[in-house]
Amino acid sequence: MNQKSHISFTLNGETAEVAFAPHKTLLEVLREDLALTGTKHGCELGECGTCTILVDGRSILSCLMLGLDAEGRRVTTIEGMAEGGRLHPLQDTFADLGAAQCGYCSPGFLLAAKELIDKLPNPSRDEIKEALSGNLCRCTGYIKIYEAVELAAARVRGEAMELPRESLYGCE
Repeated sequence: MNQKSHISFTLNGETAEVAFAPHKTLLEVLREDLALTGTKHGCELGECGTCTILVDGRSILSCLMLGLDAEGRRVTTIEGMAEGGRLHPLQDTFADLGAAQCGYCSPGFLLAAKELIDKLPNPSRDEIKEALSGNLCRCTGYIKIYEAVELAAARVRGEAMELPRESLYGCE
């Protein structure tokens, strides 16, 4: 017999209920049972950060968490990062600075960076590097990502920071 588990939790600010095979990871539940494909499959070993989501405000590797463990928790995926029809400042700055090439790793970086900015509104470059150290990008350097997080943090703080000159005009 095909046994299903049933859980209820808050998903991107709304109550969600889902039934699924009890052995599934939260990554699989999100993608396969809830059709939220913004959370990406990566290594499925907890080594790349591609599947990073927020659970109760903390970044979690969804490939390592059982779906059953989401019962009663607050889960935020990339689909829930924008609020009120507006992109989160991190999403804007990643686009503005070209902090992504293929974009596959971006959801994980964005959610890890959101946790950082929520907890530490004025992070140093070293704090940004540390917070994002569990996320790997396979096709671009990390400098634009760090710059995007710095700019987003400034915007969240209400500071009018300009884009770095080289981001506007290319390498000079």
